Amino acid sequence: MKKRLFYIFTGAGIIILIAAIFFYKLLFGISVYPMEKSVTLYIPSGSSYNQVLDSVRTNLNVKNPELLSWVADKKRYPESIKPGRYILKEPLSVNELINILRSGRQTPVKITFNNIRTLNQLAGKFGKELEADSVQILDFFKDESNFRDDEFTKETIISLFIPDTYEFFWNTAPDGVYVRMLKEYNRFWNADRSARAAEKRLTRTEVSILASIIDDEVTKKDEKPRIAGVYLNRLIRGIPLQACPTIKFAMNDFTITRVLKVHLETESPYNTYKYLGFPPGPIGCPSIEGIDAVLNAEEHDYMFFAAKSDFSGYHNFSRTLSEHNRYAAEYQRELNKRKIFR
Repeated sequence: MKKRLFYIFTGAGIIILIAAIFFYKLLFGISVYPMEKSVTLYIPSGSSYNQVLDSVRTNLNVKNPELLSWVADKKRYPESIKPGRYILKEPLSVNELINILRSGRQTPVKITFNNIRTLNQLAGKFGKELEADSVQILDFFKDESNFRDDEFTKETIISLFIPDTYEFFWNTAPDGVYVRMLKEYNRFWNADRSARAAEKRLTRTEVSILASIIDDEVTKKDEKPRIAGVYLNRLIRGIPLQACPTIKFAMNDFTITRVLKVHLETESPYNTYKYLGFPPGPIGCPSIEGIDAVLNAEEHDYMFFAAKSDFSGYHNFSRTLSEHNRYAAEYQRELNKRKIFR
């Protein structure tokens, strides 16, 4: 009797062990294969479980679809679908796949932006990479009520975006983009930068406005602090900034290479030849280089600058209008010589 029981229990144990090993391999063994070296599963917000399965079937070769559905059901995945962008490069088990999708461990999107002039361009940049399209993003940033409490306006909100590379989850909504960029903005404007702005009696926004003008005006990094000093001198003395980049912005024509007298008559609050002080907002995303140039502006008594006639990208600086006019005339003659009339 004891031997019979021994054999029965031993046999049952072996069967259970074999079944456990089989089930373990079935559940945890490799059975899901990307159809390419790297596949991306996009699960839009509000997706149903069937829509998820469609995306899985399109991008992955699943050896046992029934097991996948069984595991998903046991883990209650259909009740807690997480939208996102999931990049899969290696074969994995059905259990691993469901765990990834159920946890929402999506792969972030990297968004890099610089040389952005308008909110339209900025929205287009984000719209290409995120679930929200450019129209949704633009609509959010055109609605002043979304950021009025943080003291931004429709004209100044572009200063929120400090050019760099940032990571976002693909399903980040427009308000999420704003919250993230506000966090980065406040981190950038640390105690040191804020103190230097205060020393120059400038707000963050005013620094950004000058920086955006300088970014467009100057190609040589080493000249930016000096030109920042010229603009600050003009502001202190109540002289118009007379910055050509603001004319191009006012006309919404960035192809202009030669600002003419007729352009200076453009009616716009951004026309710094007509109106004293700062324009309503930046004329583009101010670069870190431009912002720091303003914060570290040279102290001098130059009031004017004109591009050098050798087209080196550098400028001649002047203390008097008569001296400036001579340099400007040299540059104008060279423009004529090169047949640059617009």
